[in-house]
Amino acid sequence: MRTVVSISQIIVAIGLLNVWLLRSRQGTAYRGGHAENMQEEFAVYGLPGWSMWVVGFSKVGAAICLIAGLWFHILVLPAALLVCALMLGALAMHVKVRDPLGKSMPALAILVCAVIISLGSLR
Repeated sequence: MRTVVSISQIIVAIGLLNVWLLRSRQGTAYRGGHAENMQEEFAVYGLPGWSMWVVGFSKVGAAICLIAGLWFHILVLPAALLVCALMLGALAMHVKVRDPLGKSMPALAILVCAVIISLGSLR
């Protein structure tokens, strides 16, 4: 089980860092509404501009904690729970703007991995 949790930590961390540090200014098939970048996506959701920064710092911070958690296990559960909350929020935003189900798949996949990490870190 520990191996599955560790692999999930790496997958979630790389996914979050990729979206927020490398692809935040690019369009993807998974952006909410017809947004072409992260800033437009938050506007589509009707969220204030500052919320993008709060969410971004939270996701990047959680990703860093998940990676560091491979050595410092005390970081894993809080980071995984934060990711769960953020992914539930992401799913809610996709529902709010009536996105097709496919646009929610990355958030759902990360949520599932974060739940696995959370449960695995309780052992």
